[in-house]
Amino acid sequence: MSRELPGPNLASIAEAAGVSVPTVSKVVNGRGGVSDETRERIQSLIAEAGYRSPRTRRLRTGNRTMVDLVIGEVRNGYSVGVLNGILEHARAVDADVVISSVNPGSMHLTDADEWAERMVDSGRQGLIAVTSDLSSSQHDAFTSRGLPVVVIDPLNTPPADLPSVGSTNWAGGRAATEHLLRLGHRRIAFLGGPANAECNQARMHGYLAALMAAGIPMRADYLYDGPGFAPAGGLANARAVLDLDDPPTAIFAASDTIALGVLDEARRRGLEVPRDLSIVGFDGTPLAEQTLPQLTSVAQPLHDIGRTALRTLLQLIAGGSADVPRMELATELVVRDSTAAPRVQSRPRASSK
Repeated sequence: MSRELPGPNLASIAEAAGVSVPTVSKVVNGRGGVSDETRERIQSLIAEAGYRSPRTRRLRTGNRTMVDLVIGEVRNGYSVGVLNGILEHARAVDADVVISSVNPGSMHLTDADEWAERMVDSGRQGLIAVTSDLSSSQHDAFTSRGLPVVVIDPLNTPPADLPSVGSTNWAGGRAATEHLLRLGHRRIAFLGGPANAECNQARMHGYLAALMAAGIPMRADYLYDGPGFAPAGGLANARAVLDLDDPPTAIFAASDTIALGVLDEARRRGLEVPRDLSIVGFDGTPLAEQTLPQLTSVAQPLHDIGRTALRTLLQLIAGGSADVPRMELATELVVRDSTAAPRVQSRPRASSK
């Protein structure tokens, strides 16, 4: 009589065989490094469980690879840029991308298990998560079923074995601040996004490093976090910092969308950008060229980030490994019309009241 298994996934097969999940994954994906005796035992358990790997489904349905993509709203330039990079590479390699509306941050582990099972059942072979806070237990829910995961700009620090793709956020934050310092600004505020977002922290630390190198003390009243990378947060925080008795002459916003809110608040106060206030954004999205004045911004290689993430995922699906666990692509400061030297005379504070 066949033994009962707790469920047809790699973790249950590994437990029944008395081996690790990576060992089962090697057998499932036809890789070496497993003794003949162990391989036969695992293959027997796989047959008993009726487990069908993503690789098996691909062989049954053709050579096209199908992957899941979790991304938030695709209305902002950041998401559109990353998505276009993923889709561009998918077309080049004849892969299919399924966009999911699942929010990992609101999921319980059982939800992740169900999601992973649905992916296996539908033949999807891996997952790309964009700006998500994927937990270690959620990650395990996918890898235990032979579903590799790659994250783009994770909100939290990813597990050591979870490949991630992003940009040189720290270097970009430093470059933005050094640009303002070279123009002569000394009162520079940082208006960020979510405090726990890894990319936000890196951009802020780059800003602080530039100030420290220039011998300018950090001012706590010039540092603001926001609920998200959105214009509303930029507007509210700009209102607060510009109401100070000695407001900044320049603001480094952690995203182009935050900078848009800063521009709106400056315009509402009658401040001229960059004559009265210089502003630098981050992301280098098309939005930066559509504002008035056009926005100086630290450009991320968004298309390349998307392409790199999908290429890495496909390497993992094929049984390979990521080139490096954490991939950071270079940023570039693009100077436009929203930054200039500060006015010689101190400008009057325009109250929001």
